[in-house]
Amino acid sequence: MAFELPPLPYAYDALEPVISKETMTFHHDKHHKAYTDKLNEGVAADPGLAGHGIEQILAKVGSLPPLIRNNGGGYWNHDFFWKIMGPAGSTQPSGALKDAIDAYGGLDKLKEDFNAKGVGQFGSGWAWVIKTADGALKVTSTPNQDNPLMDVVADKGTPILGNDVWEHAYYLTYKNDRPGYLKAWWELVNWNEAGKRFDA
Repeated sequence: MAFELPPLPYAYDALEPVISKETMTFHHDKHHKAYTDKLNEGVAADPGLAGHGIEQILAKVGSLPPLIRNNGGGYWNHDFFWKIMGPAGSTQPSGALKDAIDAYGGLDKLKEDFNAKGVGQFGSGWAWVIKTADGALKVTSTPNQDNPLMDVVADKGTPILGNDVWEHAYYLTYKNDRPGYLKAWWELVNWNEAGKRFDA
């Protein structure tokens, strides 16, 4: 197996009440596992991908089958998603990332723009905060399991934050209230991890 399902970096109930234990269990053990298994099927069918890391694959995913694009994106996005979250209120922006947020217009504006992208993403997809080539922050969104590391997306950059707006990420608690989920999600952001990604 080329890729393994990474474990959650915390307990299934660690993000309650914002994200329920039941949601996390299904999201990680069923959805993320399915992306992992299907990615491995696709990689096994293409000898040219042997030994490639996931980010190498995503960087050229436009030339690969949809199976790789969809499930490679799902694999990477969810691994990123788990790591960029933590127990509510545990960290705050600091360092160079805080400076970049201030330059963007402040945290309130970043949240407002990010939530608008998440609400406005038709159907399934993701909202992102990325670091662009010039070092600035930009808020974007992608459909399905695409992400800003892929060669097929319009807005490329280093993901700093990302939120899953597929219904399986929030429906058990929030039903069709995607705006409510997006607003509550900010309580879970692991700013220490986001800062490390910005600095790197």
